[in-house]
Amino acid sequence: MEETKEPIRIGHVIGKWVGGGVEAVVMNYYRHIDRNKIQFDFICDEDSTNVPYEEIEKLGGRVIIVPPYQKVFKYHKELKKILKENKYEIVHSHINTLSVFPLFAAKEAGVPVRIAHSHSTTNKKEWKKNIVKQILRPLAKVFATDYFACSELAGRWLFGNKAFEAGKVYILNNAIDIDRFRFNEKTRDKKRKELNINKDTLVIGHIGRFVAQKNHTFLIDVFNEIVKEKDDIMLILVGQGPLKEEIQEKVKKLGLTAKVAFLGQRNDVNELYQAMDIFILPSLYEGLGMVTIEAQVSGLKCICSNEVPKAVNCTNNVLFVELDSELTNWKNAVLDNIRIKRNSENFEIDEIYNIKKEILNLEKKYIKLVGDRK
Repeated sequence: MEETKEPIRIGHVIGKWVGGGVEAVVMNYYRHIDRNKIQFDFICDEDSTNVPYEEIEKLGGRVIIVPPYQKVFKYHKELKKILKENKYEIVHSHINTLSVFPLFAAKEAGVPVRIAHSHSTTNKKEWKKNIVKQILRPLAKVFATDYFACSELAGRWLFGNKAFEAGKVYILNNAIDIDRFRFNEKTRDKKRKELNINKDTLVIGHIGRFVAQKNHTFLIDVFNEIVKEKDDIMLILVGQGPLKEEIQEKVKKLGLTAKVAFLGQRNDVNELYQAMDIFILPSLYEGLGMVTIEAQVSGLKCICSNEVPKAVNCTNNVLFVELDSELTNWKNAVLDNIRIKRNSENFEIDEIYNIKKEILNLEKKYIKLVGDRK
C-alpha cells in the first residue's frame, strides 16, 4: 500500500496579530490552498489579539506563540528552537523590514527556504517609524533566500530596484474570492436595515485599522467638509486600532457623532461594501490596498490618495487625489463620484486578483522552492 505523503508545512511569521490586512491576506490564501499538499502554521507574538484559533485548528493548522521581537535574545532563542523542532522546509515572514529577526533564527535553525515578504512601503510623515525602517531595510534581504511582494512598489521599496529588475522578486497578488464581494441589491437592503441607515442616505465607507498610516484624522476633516454641503450622508468606519478613541473624540468635537458609525472589527466586510455608495482610502502609504480591490469588485467608485499604488486600479474605477491637495479637492472628488451606477453582471476585474487562480500559482511556487533546495 502506497504511503500517504505528508503536506509541506510552512511556518508563517505574522508578528503581532491584530486583525489587519496582512492577516486577512494570509488567511485568505490558507482557506483556499490545497491543504493535502500544503499546510500553514502561524507564528504570532504573545501580545496578539483577534487570532482565529478555532478556524486555523479546524483547517489543520497550528498557532505558535512567541515573545515579541523587541525581546531580541528571548525571541531568537525560542523561535530557533521552535523552527528546529518542527523541521520546517519553508519559513515565510510577513513583517516587512522586521523579517530580519525571524529569518536569522530560521537560518540558524537550518530552514532551507526563507521568504521575506513585503506588504507595505513608507511615508515621510511617519518619520519616527521611518528611522527604524531605514535602518532595518538593507538587512531584510540578508537572511532571506527568496523575496515576495504584494506589488511592484512594495517589492522595489524593500528589496531595491536592482533585485526587482533582475526578476528576483516574486509578486504574490492579494487575491480575493471575487464572488463573495460582487454587488447584490438584496444584501445592500438587508445590511442597511441592520445598520439603521435609510435607503436614500448616501454612505461613504472606509475599512482600515486605526493607525497613523490610514490617515483617519484627515478622513474626518474631509467628511466634515462634505457634511457642510450634503446633510443626508453617513461615514462608516470598519476596524480597530490604537488611535480609535482619538478619532472618536475628534468626531465628537466636530459634532459629527450622529453621522459617523464606528463598526469595529467585523466578519461581514464583504456585505458592508454593499451598504456603501463610495469608498475612500486616504492612506499615507500602502503596499497595495486590498480593501480597494474588494470595493471595486462590489462596484464601488474608490477615492484614494496618490500614495496608494496605481496597480490597485484594476477597473478604471479608482480616482487618485494628491494627499497634499486642499480638502475642497477631496470633498469634490467624493461628491462628484458618489452613487455611480453599480453593476454586478458586466463588472470586469483583472484575473490576477482572483483567489481561485492565484492560489494555484502559490502552490506551484512553494512546491518548486522546496524541490529546488533538495
